[in-house]
Amino acid sequence: MRPDAIRRVVIVGGGTAGWMAAAAITRVLGEMPGLSIELVESEEIGTVGVGEATIPQIVLFNKMLGIDEAEFVRETRATYKLGIEFVDWLRPGHRYVHPFGFYGLDMKGIEFHHFWLKGRELGDPTPLDAYSLGIVGGLQGRFAHPRPDQPSSPLSKLGYAFQFDAGLYARFLRRLAEANGATRTEGRIVDVERDGETGHVAAVVLQSGARIEGDLFLDCSGFRGLLIEGAMAAGFEDWTQWLPCDRAVAVPCANGGDRQPLTRSTARGAGWQWRIPLQHRIGNGYVYSSVHLSDDEAAATLLANLDGAPLADPRLLRFTAGHRRRAWVGNVVALGLAGGFLEPLESTSIHLVQSAIARLLTYWPTRRFDQLEIDRFNAAHVSDYLEIRDFLVLHYKATERDDTPFWDYCRALEPPPGLASKLAIFGANGRIFREGNELFTETSWLSVMVGQGVEAGGYHPAADLLSDAETLTRLEHIRQVIADTASLLPHQDDHLRQIGCDPRPSLVVA
Repeated sequence: MRPDAIRRVVIVGGGTAGWMAAAAITRVLGEMPGLSIELVESEEIGTVGVGEATIPQIVLFNKMLGIDEAEFVRETRATYKLGIEFVDWLRPGHRYVHPFGFYGLDMKGIEFHHFWLKGRELGDPTPLDAYSLGIVGGLQGRFAHPRPDQPSSPLSKLGYAFQFDAGLYARFLRRLAEANGATRTEGRIVDVERDGETGHVAAVVLQSGARIEGDLFLDCSGFRGLLIEGAMAAGFEDWTQWLPCDRAVAVPCANGGDRQPLTRSTARGAGWQWRIPLQHRIGNGYVYSSVHLSDDEAAATLLANLDGAPLADPRLLRFTAGHRRRAWVGNVVALGLAGGFLEPLESTSIHLVQSAIARLLTYWPTRRFDQLEIDRFNAAHVSDYLEIRDFLVLHYKATERDDTPFWDYCRALEPPPGLASKLAIFGANGRIFREGNELFTETSWLSVMVGQGVEAGGYHPAADLLSDAETLTRLEHIRQVIADTASLLPHQDDHLRQIGCDPRPSLVVA
């Protein structure tokens, strides 16, 4: 081992972020001679544990860890997820789905949606949702894995993710991490010692008096940012002006209603309510602006809109939208909520942990802690948050709702520059540009723009390479193929039973 190699990694805090980090590092670097991974957490300190919905990147993370998917689904009481359904966001009574995967079939070298836009001008009123297998199948409660071996089938580009019990996922990852050599220490941290010369964190001191030294510290302590803010003063960028929701109340309930492989987001008077159906229960929460709604009113609204009996008392969370200005300072790297927070409207919380872990592994330091690499890490961290922020603001800005002061505020928002540019380009020519490797694809931006009522001013001229009649014929054929394929997919609960799960019955409400 080189003399300046990292020897001791200390992870401060457990929960999803801490155990994701421990599992990934032991999996990738666990055989590095002399490297130890120690996670410190206290059972006295609860975890947020409400981020149960994910996006397709979690599939790659689990594969990297060597996780068997069927075992993972059984152990975490997971269900599958083909997209997010948005209810009442454009206006009350309206709904659409943001799917994983793609719409239709690209033709003449351009994206499918330009032909759909042309079809609308020709009088075809078919909604965009009809051209997505994930949407059509998901709304019927059906699920299947993608089939890349069938390139001519809509199944070839189907994307999926999971909805799971975050507490069970952390336990599952803990078993993996400990099997690969990670150790866990129980205890509450009461002091942080720093090196007098470098300013780096030298050790954390527990209430018991135990002192835990490390070369690299990963701060997974949640909103408080015990190390990254408390010790290293990283600073915080506040985005409340664009994302005014600053509180959430959460409660699980018994199964009821449907169990579609979709997360549901329903707009409310001062924010929105999530609904995440798992095998054994439904996760629910109301994300809201405390300027426009009291905590008691939020809890009452949530409890009045559950599909089953509540299984616990409502839990209140306070937060500020934004990010640490520096997620890596000295020998401290912030992961998860310690690095920032964006409301889970598009299920990005766990992805941000995953992205930061992958970046850390890429820039794995020596004890010299090269500042140029740290600066690149921090720039990428900010970029991740900026891209997601603009996508979230789109949901609030593009709305017709004018029924409450909260929605009046959102409609009048001055969009951030990146979002303003995307709206202008789509409004002019129906075009969508993905910046570099930003998280959300053209499909995602298209889905939410169309779903939120953003009108395209035209379509790509190449769409006119097909005659009007041929355009309408092909559109009809594509949606028929998707409808037929969806009808052949198994129901999600049947698939869950086939892999050894026992999903609790869910009362289907007509």
